[in-house]
Parts: sequence; structure tokens; C-alpha cells
Amino acid sequence: MILRLGHRVVKRAIMEMDTRVPMCGRFRQTRSQKQLEERFQAEADAEVEVVPRFNIAPTQPVVTVRQERGKASRRLSIMRWGLIPSWAKDMGYRNPAVNARSETVTNKLSFSDSVRYRRCLIPADGFYEWKKSGKVRQPYLFEVCEGELFAFAGLWDEWKNPEGKIIESCTILTTTPNTLVTDIHDRMPVIVTPEKYSLWLNPEVEDFAAVREILQPYDPSLMRGYPVSARVNRVQSEDADCAAPITVELPPQAKLF
Repeated sequence: MILRLGHRVVKRAIMEMDTRVPMCGRFRQTRSQKQLEERFQAEADAEVEVVPRFNIAPTQPVVTVRQERGKASRRLSIMRWGLIPSWAKDMGYRNPAVNARSETVTNKLSFSDSVRYRRCLIPADGFYEWKKSGKVRQPYLFEVCEGELFAFAGLWDEWKNPEGKIIESCTILTTTPNTLVTDIHDRMPVIVTPEKYSLWLNPEVEDFAAVREILQPYDPSLMRGYPVSARVNRVQSEDADCAAPITVELPPQAKLF
């Protein structure tokens, strides 16, 4: 979804982003704000305004779900996709972390505090991965069931610029691929099952061991994947055609067998 922070903000984010696609570097989120609020039992921050997004890319604003310490309620908030650690000297800190490997997250200075105190969910209804065959990289869309709303496991942090403005940013945790994704990519985003939302979001749970088992590959029998148009490769492409299934033509030699 495009979060209406103003067209200039989104346009600038697109111009500044690294066009290389990371592990989980694009996803889709087409549900309405009301649907998100109801599904995640969360109240939206005042600045949140949600519209359908078919090709969300790094550095762009995304919707997150979080729970603050001492409060039972959950919040829908807008964050920049690509985590900037609170201790970074400037917003251009290396490459803001779009993904974090779940196996090593506690060992990384950028994430060690966030995985204990600042966990979040990132709503989605599909994610893209690319299969490389020679010089060709074919995009695939993966869904839960037939496009059901789900949530990635995320971490967030806040960084203050020299003028004192707070920038909140997030990252998506990844894990080893399940049997559906493994032929396409060697990693996949962590999808949190609904019964684990409360545990993952609970800021009182600071022991990583208590949430470690959440960071597993999602059940492949509850997912489907299919090839989509290469138009999703362009961050400027933002319509339903990005997620429409296509038929991949086999090379001539393959048709002989």
C-alpha cells in the first residue's frame, strides 16, 4: 500500500533506493485500513492513510503493527522500510537493513536490542522472489492460501536526525525457505501465524528464546506461488498487473522433451 505521506516523499524514496533486490525485497499489501485494524485488533495512528500497494520496495513507507510497553492496545504505524539503528550517525548509514537473518539477529548490533524490545508485524498479502536462470531473473509471487492477509515478523527502531525529527524504520526477518520457495530462492520472509501475534508483539517478553520458535519457515501446504510479469522489477510499476499470473515460455530446446 502507498501510505499518503505526500507524493514527493514516495517519489524521493524511489529515486534514492538501491535497485538491487535483497532476500525479501518486494511485497504486496492491498487490504484497506479497516481490514488491517480489524485483523490485527489495532488502532491506527493519526497520520496513517492506507491505499492498495502492489509493489512495495525498500526505503518506501510501510504499515506496521506494534504494542508499547505497559499498554494492551496495538498501533498501526507508518515506518520506513530499511532499519536505521538508533546509534547511526546519519540516515545514510551503510545500507539500511531491509532484511535481518533470524539465525544471527541476536549477534548483530543493529538488531540485538530491537529483537528484545521492539518487535513488530508487517502486514502483507503476497511477496515476490526472483528465480535466476542464466541471465534471466523471473519474478514469482507467493501467497498464503489464495491471497489471504498475513504478517511478516519485523523489528523496528527510531533514529533522530540533527534537527531532532524522529525517523521510525523497520526490517523483515528471514529464514530458510520451505519446499515451495526453495526452488526459487534460498531465503524466505518469516510469516507469523495468527496465534503467535500476541507473543511476538508483547514488549514484556524480552527473552529471545521465548520467541525463537516463531522464526520458522511457513507451512508450504498453506501457500501457493506463481510467475508474474517482469514489470514488477521496476519500482515505478504500481498496479494490479504486477501481481497477475503469467505463463512462462520454455526455451525451444526444452520443448523437445
